[in-house]
Amino acid sequence: MKKLLEILRSQGRHWVGDGFPVRSLFGYNGDAPAVSPFLLFDYAGPHLFEPAGRPRGVGSHPHRGFETVTIVYDGEVSHKDSTGGGGTIGPGDVQWMTAAGGIIHEEFHSEGFTKTGGPFRMVQLWVNLPAKDKMSPPHYQAIKSADIPAVDLTGGKARIIAGDFAGTKGPATTFTPVNLWDIRLEAGADVELPLPEGHNAMIAILSGHVTIGGKAVGEAEIARFSSDGAGARVRTDGDSLLLVMTGEPIDEPVVGYGPFVMNSETEIRQAIDDFNSGRFARVAA
Repeated sequence: MKKLLEILRSQGRHWVGDGFPVRSLFGYNGDAPAVSPFLLFDYAGPHLFEPAGRPRGVGSHPHRGFETVTIVYDGEVSHKDSTGGGGTIGPGDVQWMTAAGGIIHEEFHSEGFTKTGGPFRMVQLWVNLPAKDKMSPPHYQAIKSADIPAVDLTGGKARIIAGDFAGTKGPATTFTPVNLWDIRLEAGADVELPLPEGHNAMIAILSGHVTIGGKAVGEAEIARFSSDGAGARVRTDGDSLLLVMTGEPIDEPVVGYGPFVMNSETEIRQAIDDFNSGRFARVAA
């Protein structure tokens, strides 16, 4: 079994734009090798939005050197980017955006959700790219809930977004070996999750309360495990929603500045210069 090393917690909530009330559970300015290949985990919500006359969200902004993965649990998010990719995702849907060599995108509540308001909850995860792929062409994957396979567990169900779970493969294409499993467990469930040997692994508790390795883990907390060993046992104290992340570590320097994550200060300066000089494509009006 993997060893539980620590519980990651947010130090507070902040707004990203006016549409995403976020708790950041880890970021690349912390112990980057410990969470590699992941860089950042933002948990937006749960939050109740009133109806509005204009969509709330974040306007056009750049990224380079990594991927963003957005999973919606409640509400709707509309995305548009400089590759021409985009669309609206709702509960259970995922957008996997590869910024790579450079992308500009915007994210707002959908027009429908803006008009009706309602409960909102989503996760955005940043996934690093190896140096050889950081300047690849940007790309966008829209993954609908109906296309995500599910595996029945004793006392629950796992949706396989990326990677493999007991032979069931997820639809997301990744540059390095990554597992991303969306898991719902009933109260009193006792399951062993097949976290792979050699992968950095984390389990985010989005709602509910669980016990892992004799330690209690609650809402908006992440259990981080050792890379050695395989598997982890989870016992639930109530109905719980989990997001499991495992990945093969990328053993390369991580140098980041806001929306750019590269391998050196020189590459960061180049990214800033390229953006300021208009060498990133723009989002079409």
